[in-house]
Amino acid sequence: MQDSVAGTTLLDQVAADHSGIRKVWVDGGYRQHLVEHAAILGIDMEIPARKPGTRGFTRIPKRWAVERTYGWLMLHRRLARDCETLPTRSEAVIHIAMTDLMARRPTGENTISWRDPKKATKQPISG
Repeated sequence: MQDSVAGTTLLDQVAADHSGIRKVWVDGGYRQHLVEHAAILGIDMEIPARKPGTRGFTRIPKRWAVERTYGWLMLHRRLARDCETLPTRSEAVIHIAMTDLMARRPTGENTISWRDPKKATKQPISG
């Protein structure tokens, strides 16, 4: 299902379950009618975009934080493959991975990667 199709249902659910959310950043897959629907629900929906006239790779504010988080999650082997059959299981594994990431921050320890466990060292985590 496309983001633009599921967006209305998702916005309704977010507004009902998390009334404190006032601002969201979304990618370009969302359409203007969803921005208007979000405004009706009291949510300011922003679509970060590149500055006009830029060429090549440029970092897009706000979007970079999301992409970086996806990268951190992919360091957990179970999330690097789509092997879960139920969405609730995938959600649970994401919660476990984020708990691991957040628990390592105070110690300055990097997440141990299943790709190369020897590279996990104590270094400051930026971001």
